[in-house]
Amino acid sequence: MTATVVAPVVEERRLVMPPPPRPVKSGKKIAPLKPIKVAPVPVVATDAETPWSAAELKSVRAEISKELDRLRKELAVVELEMDELIQESGEGAGDDQADAGTKTFEREHEMSLVINARDMVLQTERALERIDSKNYGNCEECGSPIGKARLQVFPRATLCMLCKQKEERR
Repeated sequence: MTATVVAPVVEERRLVMPPPPRPVKSGKKIAPLKPIKVAPVPVVATDAETPWSAAELKSVRAEISKELDRLRKELAVVELEMDELIQESGEGAGDDQADAGTKTFEREHEMSLVINARDMVLQTERALERIDSKNYGNCEECGSPIGKARLQVFPRATLCMLCKQKEERR
């Protein structure tokens, strides 16, 4: 006679959060939101804005050159890390799928850092070329002034706000 073994049945219970209590109405009325009267105006160069002076361009060029040196050093470090990661990836014989996936993720992450760093270096070099060729501050698309405020925030800008908005909508 063989005895059959019956596995015990375990009931699974899930914790369920009760819904939040309904807010108590206190009799106070909440004021409705007021509509915006005027749409926000983008930062655009005005006719009253003075063109870049030689001293301003010299100052901007010095700042951009300093930024370019920093970006080149950063790019060299990121490229070195990428090279080390590629060399280490060949030593993964016998790795399981999780290890291989992690290495692939790290490699792709480093590659995106290298690409972004190279892109920033190229944009910065292009800004310096635009200063040297006296085109800095003019939109590459329409030729109108970009605006000093925009260039002070983002000195590598090549498009005015209107052209940049058109480009982003495409």
